[in-house]
Order: sequence, then C-alpha cells, then structure tokens
Amino acid sequence: MTAASIAGSGVQPPVLDGRPAGSVEIIDLNGLRNIEFGDTEAELTQRGILRTDLDACGPMLAGHDTVSPVFAGDKLVLLWVGDPMRTPEGITAGSPVDQVWSRYPSVTRLRAPQGRYRLDGLLARRGDRAYLFLHDGRTVRKTIAGYADWARRLFDEGAGPC
Repeated sequence: MTAASIAGSGVQPPVLDGRPAGSVEIIDLNGLRNIEFGDTEAELTQRGILRTDLDACGPMLAGHDTVSPVFAGDKLVLLWVGDPMRTPEGITAGSPVDQVWSRYPSVTRLRAPQGRYRLDGLLARRGDRAYLFLHDGRTVRKTIAGYADWARRLFDEGAGPC
C-alpha cells in the first residue's frame, strides 16, 4: 500500500549510485540475508535456495542472479557476487581501488601471475573470513566473499565458480 501511494504521488524511492535503494543487496562476511557460509548444499536445497536444475556452469541461488556459490565438499565456502551486491562498507563492482584501501586499511595486495589474463586482487581479511576484490588497477571488477583460506586459494590457483 505504501509503495502504491508513493508510486501514485510522484515521489520517487531513494536512489543509490543510479539504482533504487531497494535493489542494492549487502554481502557481508557471514554471507547473504538468507545464506550463510558453512551452509550445506542439502540445507540450501531443502530451503529452496539452491537450484541445480538450470543450464548454468554450476548451482545457482534462487533470487540472486548475480551470485555464484562455491562449495568445498558440500559446504558453502565462497560467494562470487556482482553488481548490485555491495559490502556493508559500500564496495561493489565499479568501486575505485582507492576506496577499497580507505575502507579496509589492512588490505593485502595480491599480484596476478605475469603472462596470464588474470586480475590483481586485494584481500581484506577479518578472522577466518575475507573479501577478495579483483581489480584492473583502477576499479573493482568482481567481489568474492567467504572463508579467507578459500579466497586466497581461489586467487592463487586462478579458479572460478564454474
């Protein structure tokens, strides 16, 4: 009813970076609002969140088109996220690298191996969890969140969610 009254009144919902504020979702070091690192494939499937029936490179998360889960065994260890997902500190695909440094002062610089088409990384670790921001030197291109050891392993080995 409130949405209908706003729509009819000509008042627009708040906008963040050119998108309605309601379209922005937060990925934190626990996961997403209904998905936590450490959840099993069986748990996510039973809750109707994990979809394996789609023609994709791996399982998909219902309602999260820009998120790719990474499992080790049957345990969720990482989430690759794209725009409009952002960290609680406001970092998303397209954020300037300088912003990552200012919001995560203890970030570790990771250099991609020479001679391969791979992006450099910035690892912002907090305990056993971390954000891995893949970047082109100027802007963040991809955000990966989850267990720090798995994020580092993913960067070192160069594997993706597929």
